[in-house]
Amino acid sequence: QVHLVESGGGLVQPGGSLTLSCAASGVIASINAMGWYRQAPGKQRDLVARVTTGGIIDYGDSAKGRYTVSRDNVKNTVSLRMENLKPEDTAVYYCKAEGMYVQGSFYNIYWGKGTLVTVSS
Repeated sequence: QVHLVESGGGLVQPGGSLTLSCAASGVIASINAMGWYRQAPGKQRDLVARVTTGGIIDYGDSAKGRYTVSRDNVKNTVSLRMENLKPEDTAVYYCKAEGMYVQGSFYNIYWGKGTLVTVSS
């Protein structure tokens, strides 16, 4: 059984910081890429940041300069440090795993359930 468990969401004031974490559980052989996407009410789900096993990082336009993604390939975790948060960063943040081999099964794409980040004074 596979789970992507996100943590770290919550309420933060504008200008504040927050760190999200995602851990993949199960007997995992490999994960090609892990990352974060976000979806605000009424909007599509967009890339925040993504990192491959080889360390290639892609940031969405909204994340550049303010967010930092990091990944631990041994622990199968990915974290997102968000700084200088703005009200428009309010969204549900989803962890995503791509190309995941778990207990003999392959998952092309696997999503976590999401964690809510609210930026408000």
